[in-house]
Amino acid sequence: MGLLSRVSTIFKSKVNTALDKAEDPRETLDYSYQKQVEQLQNIRRGVAEVVTSKKRVELQRDRLQQQIQQWEQDARDAVAAGRDDLATEALTRKQSVQGQLQGLDKQIEDLAREEARMIDLQQKLKAKVEEFRTQKEVIKAQYSAAQAQVRIGEATHGLGEDMADLHMALERAQDKTQSLQARASAIDEMADSGALALDSGGSGDSIRDELNKMRGNTGVSEELARMKEELGKGDAR
Repeated sequence: MGLLSRVSTIFKSKVNTALDKAEDPRETLDYSYQKQVEQLQNIRRGVAEVVTSKKRVELQRDRLQQQIQQWEQDARDAVAAGRDDLATEALTRKQSVQGQLQGLDKQIEDLAREEARMIDLQQKLKAKVEEFRTQKEVIKAQYSAAQAQVRIGEATHGLGEDMADLHMALERAQDKTQSLQARASAIDEMADSGALALDSGGSGDSIRDELNKMRGNTGVSEELARMKEELGKGDAR
């Protein structure tokens, strides 16, 4: 039983936690207010029923009073006519009706007290319901404001994280841009200095380039020898 009790306690705790997370206090307040309004309506219906019952008894009392007056008059008429037997019967019935009338008066008094009690209860409950309604609206407004603040705080926090990510992305983009700009500047400087200029006489083959270079040097030597020979002939004349 000890283990079952602990398991039950843990289960109830988890259920209460889940319900607390899912519960919207504004809905709970509205529901509680609605239940109080229903109670107030029930009391109002109770008051109406008591008033109706009292009215019915009062109508019965009025009819009995009319009967008492009628038996009273009948007894007088019988006495005047010398019919004591009829007068006695009329007075007997009068007394019987008076007994019923006393019972009705007692009922009317009880119903009047019940009516007053229920009206007082209705007024007190109405005041409490109005007070609860006011407090309910205040709490709901406070809850909505707090909820809005939480949402703004969460949004601000999320925005901060997003801005941090955006800042990092911006820094990476700037680094790449600066790297590309530096590379472009270096290429421009090399191009201006001729480091990137292509050799127009080059064939792309190192052996052939060397042979061409040798041929070029041989041609220069022959041209130089020819010029010396021409100059020597001129001196001889």
